[in-house]
Amino acid sequence: MTFPETTAILNALGASAWPEADRVRAGKAAALAITAYAGYTRDQGTPYIDHPLAVVAVLRAELKVTAPNTLLLGLLHDALEVSPPAAPLLTARLGEDFVGVLQAMTPDHRLEQRTKRLGDEAVWRAKTARLGPEPLLVRLADRIHNLRDLRNSPDSGRRERFITALIEFYLPLATSARLASTQLNAACSLLQAEYEHYQRRAPEAGP
Repeated sequence: MTFPETTAILNALGASAWPEADRVRAGKAAALAITAYAGYTRDQGTPYIDHPLAVVAVLRAELKVTAPNTLLLGLLHDALEVSPPAAPLLTARLGEDFVGVLQAMTPDHRLEQRTKRLGDEAVWRAKTARLGPEPLLVRLADRIHNLRDLRNSPDSGRRERFITALIEFYLPLATSARLASTQLNAACSLLQAEYEHYQRRAPEAGP
């Protein structure tokens, strides 16, 4: 399994153009991403870190995000989901405030390192709906990439769950938030485009 080097992650972030203090944080975040995501794969067998890097690409290229902190949240948005024990290291390197936002973006059952149980989905949706504009933008970028990546998933049940969540929760949430910023408005449009793409493909899939 090929894993990106720190330099490749910094290039993906566009960190060379950042102020010096932010470049230092980016170096720390890149090293933490390598540590947190190491050894984990997506359900289609690809290295897990490919996903947060793709989320960073959505944020930069399609949502026109330039704020370093937002891009670092994109890079590490799943760090506590896949590796909850990394929290103390993340706190030591990037601070309590940053990790507090990551915790707000992470399902409780992941933070508690337990299996998902009845009621967790409703709690997670309520938690996501309370996010501020910055972490919400990252979460929507995450959902955009997840929807695009569904074609590579061998789990048809996962595909159905993601489409259902899009219709029931993420599209209404993005629609209600779209006036908060031009970037959230763009994210809502991208989610709508993914839904329309799904609608076009559904008849082709047959019964």
